[in-house]
Amino acid sequence: MSNIIIVGAQWGDEGKGKIVDVLTEHADVVVRSQGGNNAGHTVIHSGKKYILHLIPSGILWPGKRCVIGNGVVMDPISLLEEIDKLRGQGITVTPEQMRISDRAHVVMPYHRGLDQAREKSLGDGKIGTTGRGIGPTYADKIERKGFRLIDLDNPVLFAEKFTDRINQCNEIFASVGMPALDAEKEGAAYLAAWQRLKPFVTNTVVLLHEELQNKKSLLFEGAQGTYLDIDHGTYPFVTSSNTTAGGALTGSGVSPRAIDRVVGVCKAYTTRVGGGPFITENDDLGDRLHNMGREFGSTTGRARRCGWLDMVLVRYAAILSGFDDLAVTNLDGLDALDEISICTAYELDGQQITFPPSAPADWDRCKPVYEKLPGWKQDLSGIRKYSDLPTNARRYLDRMAELAGAKISLVGIGPDREQTLEA
Repeated sequence: MSNIIIVGAQWGDEGKGKIVDVLTEHADVVVRSQGGNNAGHTVIHSGKKYILHLIPSGILWPGKRCVIGNGVVMDPISLLEEIDKLRGQGITVTPEQMRISDRAHVVMPYHRGLDQAREKSLGDGKIGTTGRGIGPTYADKIERKGFRLIDLDNPVLFAEKFTDRINQCNEIFASVGMPALDAEKEGAAYLAAWQRLKPFVTNTVVLLHEELQNKKSLLFEGAQGTYLDIDHGTYPFVTSSNTTAGGALTGSGVSPRAIDRVVGVCKAYTTRVGGGPFITENDDLGDRLHNMGREFGSTTGRARRCGWLDMVLVRYAAILSGFDDLAVTNLDGLDALDEISICTAYELDGQQITFPPSAPADWDRCKPVYEKLPGWKQDLSGIRKYSDLPTNARRYLDRMAELAGAKISLVGIGPDREQTLEA
């Protein structure tokens, strides 16, 4: 198998975890390269449901190695909780199976407080973050005052720097009526977590280079989606890392020359969580999907906003990351519809545009330009061959591929691993 990057083509929640899980069968190493435990992948295998936040989906496959790269920001205590939960479900997690970059930045308790304080201050203009401290951690990283995992290996220096930073943040918390943090108590908890995690920690850049030298295949697991990218997303309603294919490289230390294929993942419709523009949002479609028990966040449990498939977004995502092919998920969510809409362009001030606007104010004036396709009115969940899909379902997929400029390689028609068709 070649070295592959998986990228979300929308606002995240595209079902990347399932696609990674399917492709892991042919990979040797699964790499997580950005984001934090604000992301969540839900994987269903043999009827069992696993929700992963920091640990790559490859952990569910025996004999695969998982790597959490330098671009990830990590809450050590949350990571240990995730490890313990997986072990309770019968999944082994050992240092032989999973390695963590010593350069990964650490989410501290004050980062969560800062995240929550900021959202409160924004009022109606809040971004809709998960409140897990991801943005403030990346901000500290850029301001060069963050902690990397390796910093916890020097408890004296760590305690001094940690206490200073908590004291600074406590002043902010006091000003907004939030409780102060106990530096000694919080610091001790993090140092205890470090002792448990230390056997997992190494220079993962060197490790991945060695794996490539040994002809091992790498699969890069994306978190969030293209339109949450800090540079290319619907700014300011974005996350704090680069979620495109380029972010997988800087977040892992792997050369672009090592990459053979980029797979974009998108739903057969569009969803997003939190605030920000959503041109094709449709309440009727959202109600239908929610009533089916679909589209609730695996990390937050929040109901996702839903709308028709927006190929303006998918087309631009394909350009940004260089998709070789598309994996389409949740096609079965549209089974009962008589007619299905696809957005092929936006109308902005009387002109049609086929790429997303850059200015936030322009998004508010965009209107979707729709193309209507007939539905297939058939339950797809039991189909096991792409050629057995109804004609109208295949026409819908063909139109997606045409508009994206990338062929369809995989199609999801249900949550289980076996409900993924090779096109």
